[in-house]
Amino acid sequence: MTRNLHNNFIKCDHKVNITATFGADLVLEGFTSIPSIIIKVYSHIGITDFQMMLLIHLIRFKIEEKNYYPAPETIAEVMESDSERIKKELADLLKKEIIAVSEYYDKKNNVIFEGYDFEPLFLKISDAWASARAREIVESEDLIKAAALENEFLNNKLRDKPTGLISIFEKEFGRLLSPIEVDQIHIWAGEVESFLVIEALKRAVLRGKHNFKYINSILMEWKKNNLHTLEDIAEYDQDFLKRRSAGAPQKTQQVTPKNSPAGGKDSKEKAFIRSLYNKA
Repeated sequence: MTRNLHNNFIKCDHKVNITATFGADLVLEGFTSIPSIIIKVYSHIGITDFQMMLLIHLIRFKIEEKNYYPAPETIAEVMESDSERIKKELADLLKKEIIAVSEYYDKKNNVIFEGYDFEPLFLKISDAWASARAREIVESEDLIKAAALENEFLNNKLRDKPTGLISIFEKEFGRLLSPIEVDQIHIWAGEVESFLVIEALKRAVLRGKHNFKYINSILMEWKKNNLHTLEDIAEYDQDFLKRRSAGAPQKTQQVTPKNSPAGGKDSKEKAFIRSLYNKA
């Protein structure tokens, strides 16, 4: 005698192959599918490991057992926890607006009932995904721009002369250079190799700082530390990162209230994300 656990149907058969029965239940009991994006970003939106497992069980109860509002005691039976902790974690998820409690209408039975709502979860996952994708787009555009700049320099016949540098700067800045800026390039060309000037320009481009003062500060830093080749600069950068990682104190993460002045940065990011959707 075997039983379908999901439907509580019992198969009356004394000739049972337990391995085959397990295989049948393994398939017929169904699967709980969790999108990979949720697994990748849940920790970035304030969901703990325990709460992620709790969410998986809530989704399973809703999909497989049609139980939209399982009791904490019911959830505790399938988790290594007790009902009190389940209540606490559910309250935290509700407070953080990861889930909500909404009303559902059962058309067949003509009844309205309450159940957990996962739309807030998927909204936050969508925002996290869009933010990450927006950063990737900006970074890729900067990298493409820097690569094009480097290729132009390598292919420029005048790369060892100030005229070649002036041409590259004017194309990158999208305008003619002022006499003072031209003089500055002549000074750089007389003090350092042209490829170092181009490298400093590339770094300024990647940081969105199109100004001569920033480029000059990079070149002066290299000159002060006797860096004359790209290999010297790469080694210096690695040593700097190691020193900063070893000596930097751990920063306490602060949560910025939605209505605080710092919320402007978040608004700009969301505006950029909305522009990406509008392009679609």
